[in-house]
Amino acid sequence: MDNAAYITLTRMSGLRREMQVIAHNIANVSTTGFRREGAVFSEFVVGTERHEPSLSMALGNTRQTYQMQGALSQTGGTFDIAIEGEGFFLLESARGQRLTRAGVFTPGPAGELVNIDGYPLLDAGGAPVFVPPDARAVALARDGTFSADGQPFAQIGLVRPVDPVTMSREAGTLFVVNGEIEPVEAPMLLQGFIEESNVNPVIELARMIEVQRAYERGQKLLESEDERIRSVIQTLGR
Repeated sequence: MDNAAYITLTRMSGLRREMQVIAHNIANVSTTGFRREGAVFSEFVVGTERHEPSLSMALGNTRQTYQMQGALSQTGGTFDIAIEGEGFFLLESARGQRLTRAGVFTPGPAGELVNIDGYPLLDAGGAPVFVPPDARAVALARDGTFSADGQPFAQIGLVRPVDPVTMSREAGTLFVVNGEIEPVEAPMLLQGFIEESNVNPVIELARMIEVQRAYERGQKLLESEDERIRSVIQTLGR
């Protein structure tokens, strides 16, 4: 296989991964708090013989998460909470603390607020948020302070990574931070709302078509290179 084929294959491999990322985005267009992903291509330059041009190969094995604000949808749910602006909810999972923008919570058996996976929501001090069992009316202030029948009982702690590069997606709407986190100074929360996915399906479909066409061009190039090599072999073999 010659250099042109190797270069084309690296490009097609990256395009295949990008297509998987786009498909994942489209599948989560209705997932609460989902963050769109994109494929990041890097260039790998390989030196060749003297007086020969170098080879440039494309690698598409890195993903980037886009943190743009998703649309806010009103649900009226007491424990449906949307974040306006920056910050993440802090959860306690079996593997440690996790971050999320998906603000759909329900009281657990002991009164602790948990997400759909059963992970407790943590307050500003890093402790689980418990709803008083005899509470009749629960309200949430813009700064994240919970009140039951007019009496405050907890404050949600919004956090963010000190270095955004240290945050990576674990699964779905959960993120893990391999570094330090810090509290958001002026959190803005809305009770009875959820943040929708920030995926734009029109943009994703347009990108899918573009990637598909680029992949097909690579296939045609490989086919033409294969025919050229076969032709050369047949000519030399005569």
